[in-house]
Amino acid sequence: MKPALHAYLCDDDGHRFFGNGPMRLLQLIGETGSLRCAAQQMGLSYSKALAIVKRAEAELGFALTEKTIGGKGGGGSRLTPEAETFLHKYEVYRDACNQANREIYHSVFGGQP
Repeated sequence: MKPALHAYLCDDDGHRFFGNGPMRLLQLIGETGSLRCAAQQMGLSYSKALAIVKRAEAELGFALTEKTIGGKGGGGSRLTPEAETFLHKYEVYRDACNQANREIYHSVFGGQP
């Protein structure tokens, strides 16, 4: 069985600030229109989900969400245009990392486990 590759971004000190978990959180915010609902679907507390978003915003230097009225489960949120662009770029980056990982794996192991 091949090990799974998880793509993530680091700050200047090498600390992780954005990866598969925050990516999924932002996708769910986009789908549900609610940070609270997205957090619940991931089994996170609202405050933990908000902290993830705020930390990523601080590192990225732009807002990822903005409050709206309503939304499923209350506490409406939507992704900013910058967040939508970032998520698209992150998905391209993650897919490229996965492809490179597969190529390296096959070159080293010849496709053998």
